[in-house]
Amino acid sequence: MNEYVAIPPIAVHHNGMEFIDSKVCLECHRQIVEDHYQTAHFKSFQIANKNTIQGSFEEGKNRLELNPEESIKMVAKDSGFYQEARIGEQHQLFYSAKMDIVIGSGTKGESYLMWHQDQLFQLQASYFTPTDSWINSPGAPKKIAPARPVIERCLECHTTYAQNLSGIKKGNRFRKTNIVYGIDCQRCHGDVVAHVKHHRLNPDEKNGQNIIKYNDFTRQQRLDACALCHSGLRKEVTRNAFEFTVGDALKNFSVPDYDENSLNNLDVHGNQYGLLKASKCFQKSEIMDCSSCHNPHKKERGNLAMFNQKCVNCHDIANNAIVCGGDQSKIKDMSNNCVQCHMPLVNSKTMKIQIPDNEEIAVQVRTHLIGIYNKQDLN
Repeated sequence: MNEYVAIPPIAVHHNGMEFIDSKVCLECHRQIVEDHYQTAHFKSFQIANKNTIQGSFEEGKNRLELNPEESIKMVAKDSGFYQEARIGEQHQLFYSAKMDIVIGSGTKGESYLMWHQDQLFQLQASYFTPTDSWINSPGAPKKIAPARPVIERCLECHTTYAQNLSGIKKGNRFRKTNIVYGIDCQRCHGDVVAHVKHHRLNPDEKNGQNIIKYNDFTRQQRLDACALCHSGLRKEVTRNAFEFTVGDALKNFSVPDYDENSLNNLDVHGNQYGLLKASKCFQKSEIMDCSSCHNPHKKERGNLAMFNQKCVNCHDIANNAIVCGGDQSKIKDMSNNCVQCHMPLVNSKTMKIQIPDNEEIAVQVRTHLIGIYNKQDLN
């Protein structure tokens, strides 16, 4: 019989569960893990370095002008990457802050956090992917401002686990050595130590043991796993998000902090679950959930042909199960792209940014309210 060698944990949950490096999963699930490493989920919280910071440090492209007297310059040094606030005509240095962490996958953009001892703060300059430029972090004034505290709520949907040392939800003290960066295998599959131990001792066993299996869940349990982070603003009932385990009932942990029955309260940024539930496709199906269209292990963003095929698979257009009533010439020009028409990009009401030389603009996000849209609906 094979021997089992204990795996040193990279972090320990306050309930005692040990987190192990997801690289261990490569032993049996290499393709799945390597695919997952490319996803926005996995990249949602990373150590800041030349590979994870998307903004340019090239002279002429590395400055954010806040106003005629104040700016922030991005500087690369041997010791790391910094944001330097400068004032006056001579660009006198006001402060220099190291970019320790990248938060955000870079799909829309990313922001940067710094450590001050065990306190975590957000720096003022962020990066916006659509314009490939440095921008003022959302909500920041157009002048040099103090770094903003990063509270547990900010980390609940960007990390697999982070240990809060503050004793209160709105504190910004965390144990640096007890954070699991990004959304990794264990955020959705729970404690995997017993699973790994079993299969290392029984390498010929092909049926996964001691692991959470989504096929064993009800539809609502599967939906709740995604709704934890994709159902908009929520307020706690009893426990925080790091207490939630896939398979739990989300309503026992938190409830929507808005009227679920009002479409005006369901923003495209962060509430994909609420919008999907309001869609006729969802309401007329007994089995549709997030995984009907999304494979959480793969980077699928931008693959409209693949998503379009998901629509066709259900609606069976080839056999006239449903007939699209749109302009047939335009439909042909778009290669029968269902998603472009029925899940268009929509301006977020809550996610707005300031870009250089422009007023505040809304970030566009693809809606999960599947429907028939007119041009005026998209404004």
